[in-house]
Amino acid sequence: MTDLSHCAVLKAVKQQQASGQHTLPDKRQVAASFSKAAASYDSVADLQRAVGTELMTRLPALAPSRWLDLGSGTGCFSRALTQTFPESEGIALDIAEGMLRYARPLGGATHYVSGDAEHLPLRDASVDLMFSSLAVQWCPDFSAVLSEARRVLKPGGVFAFASLCVGTLFELRDSWQAVDGMVHVNRFREFEAYQRLCAVSGLNMLSLKVLPHVLHYPDVRSLTHELKALGAHNINPGRPGGLTGRARIQALIEAYERFRQDEGLPATYQVVYAILVKPDID
Repeated sequence: MTDLSHCAVLKAVKQQQASGQHTLPDKRQVAASFSKAAASYDSVADLQRAVGTELMTRLPALAPSRWLDLGSGTGCFSRALTQTFPESEGIALDIAEGMLRYARPLGGATHYVSGDAEHLPLRDASVDLMFSSLAVQWCPDFSAVLSEARRVLKPGGVFAFASLCVGTLFELRDSWQAVDGMVHVNRFREFEAYQRLCAVSGLNMLSLKVLPHVLHYPDVRSLTHELKALGAHNINPGRPGGLTGRARIQALIEAYERFRQDEGLPATYQVVYAILVKPDID
């Protein structure tokens, strides 16, 4: 296919925006939440930096002429990719336009594109590396993400992603369950679903594994404040509406205390790391 030029990027983005491909209600909410959190995100993004750094170490040896940072957020790993591949052209893509506005002045990518991972505004076989750290868990149709990866990657291209699966924030989920039985914690797909979908994606799996990452907090409020600052507080359908009363907050604090460790209150993230490669002959 024809190489992706700056004009082609802009044209494709305009076509995608005109067709309304990333205006589904759930995705609007995701975009709005993360756009609002752009200014506060980096100050509390210890997990995001750790996971993205780990994903970088898992990349196979490659020299991409063009890479895509999918769900680029504030651009932390767009800048890391530029440092790792200084001769490459980079595309930072995010559904949250507020994140792109924040990231653009900081540099790192050649292009900053508002787009949906399930409907990428990119040409077929146009990138050598798709890098995505802690973004695709917000995509309800992960099979579409994989299909798009297969489409836009060049033969031999790499899709490296880190995501979250079931078991993430189980301490917070179980504590709320003990309080009122309602949905207060984001749902994530099972690791087995990642295995199954990747296996039938048409991409070759170099690696796919889940590793726990545990953070510790002095109290529950510190955890919930961080989730809000990240834009990752509960945005699932079925979440409780209205204000959370003081009595319920106190009950949550008491329920969470049973998980306390010497380091503080744990918050466990089950992180999926994957390296997929598009076959040379599709």
